[in-house]
Amino acid sequence: MNTKEKNIFTEISNIKDWDENSLQKILRKYKKKDGRLYRNDELVKAYKNLKIDNRLIAERIRLKPTRTNSGVATVTILTKPFPCPGRCIFCPNDPSMPKSYISCEPGAQRALVSHFDPYAQVYNRLIALKNIGHNIQKVELLVLGGSWSAYNYKSYQIPFITECFRALNDVTENIIEYVQPKDFIPDHSIEDLEEEQIKNEHAYCRNVGLVFETRPDLITEEEIINMRTLGATKVQIGIQTLNDEIIEANSIGRKTKVVKKAIKLLRLAGFKIHGHWMPNLYKSNVQKDIDDYKKLWQKDISPDELKIYPTSIIENTHLYNLYKSKKYLPYTEEELLTVLSNTIPYTPRYCRLSRIIRDIPSGEIVAGNKKTNLRQIAEEKIKKEGIILKDIRSREIKNENISWDNLQLEIIKYRTSTGKEYFISYKTKDTDKICGFLRLSIPNIFNRQFNYIRELRNSSIIREVHVYGKALNIDEKDTHRTQHLGIGKKLLEIAEDITRKNYIKKISVISAIGTREYYKKNGFQKDSLYMHKLLP
Repeated sequence: MNTKEKNIFTEISNIKDWDENSLQKILRKYKKKDGRLYRNDELVKAYKNLKIDNRLIAERIRLKPTRTNSGVATVTILTKPFPCPGRCIFCPNDPSMPKSYISCEPGAQRALVSHFDPYAQVYNRLIALKNIGHNIQKVELLVLGGSWSAYNYKSYQIPFITECFRALNDVTENIIEYVQPKDFIPDHSIEDLEEEQIKNEHAYCRNVGLVFETRPDLITEEEIINMRTLGATKVQIGIQTLNDEIIEANSIGRKTKVVKKAIKLLRLAGFKIHGHWMPNLYKSNVQKDIDDYKKLWQKDISPDELKIYPTSIIENTHLYNLYKSKKYLPYTEEELLTVLSNTIPYTPRYCRLSRIIRDIPSGEIVAGNKKTNLRQIAEEKIKKEGIILKDIRSREIKNENISWDNLQLEIIKYRTSTGKEYFISYKTKDTDKICGFLRLSIPNIFNRQFNYIRELRNSSIIREVHVYGKALNIDEKDTHRTQHLGIGKKLLEIAEDITRKNYIKKISVISAIGTREYYKKNGFQKDSLYMHKLLP
């Protein structure tokens, strides 16, 4: 160990009042021979090579620690440029990108450099996260790019996802080098996909969630079964608005009843539902948006997660033409904050409000909000009014140490278009921080008996199990971290008990490929698309 590195690690360990500027202050004191500062990946490499065993140092040299604070490493990839059947007037039309994306967005830039090669996108992103100190053993894959369901299932979807799993399986603990992208995707059959999925059950990087983004009018029973065959567990769909007049004015191309039907089909199949909602659409106004947001929580909608995307005016869109002709005006900052401060607090405890703005560089936005910290501004405004936010993201435990003595069980029950939902969670008694949760669907008798997916008939459905806290190794033990406190196992036991009390003898789970082993250890066995457990 050279003296500078030794001094850096010693100071990192000794500082008691650590803040976001502490590391930079230390690195400026101990510059390299060429006068430059040590990079995070260089510090991480030195830490590993020297076999230092100090969790405090490891956490303090990790770059962007929030990327794995939710318990998993999220990897976002994009599909190739492809026409979308939609004609929404606000949607960007960058010919080098899949519909609705702009080439200068961070995730889009990575996809462009990788030639939209799924293998290279997944592999290189995992290596990048690993090299700056993140745990990558539990990976959620987020597949974006317009409308996934518009791509051909056999010729594109199956090969694309097979390559994603192949990349996951090829990354091992000791690999740190990047791969060169290809200009094509190798042909793969469904058998190739299944082979890679089976490998992933025991891989170093296991897939704990696979998310697709698509239009609600492309959601059919067949499409859902295809997505499930690929390993999907969550679907992002554009809700935009529940006002049919505004839908028509913005040429969104379907009505609210189509969204409701799509959500019903997805919930019957056990999927997590992640909606996108857009204030400030053409022909809307502040009060209409506030009223519309409250309608999101009726039983026909009730998403599990939500992104709020205030409308931005981008060049080469019809909305831009309306703006230039003064037929459309974006909200002022004050108007937009009025909408957000009157909608965000209305988000229920069972929903995670994952985003407030889209990650579009301000230089690409002609008019509309350009502030990247809009969420922070809105939430500070809300807190000044004495309102406590209750959505999941506002209450996540992050990286705190906890014990069972400070945990409290909370069960929220609400009605949906398919039956009853139970949001079962453990939270801290003193701070109301959520440590882990489970989503359980109890379909009504009709939906239970005639579910279009046969293996889910006469069964309750676990749609999600999530335990928060810094992502730990799969076999790592720490009795003070939520990831290994046994919260997940306890939540499963409660779900089984609720299922019995509803006179149902079977419980099923929409397992990700990489979590199959976990459910097997808890008494579940694999069917065709799901895992189930018969209850005595």
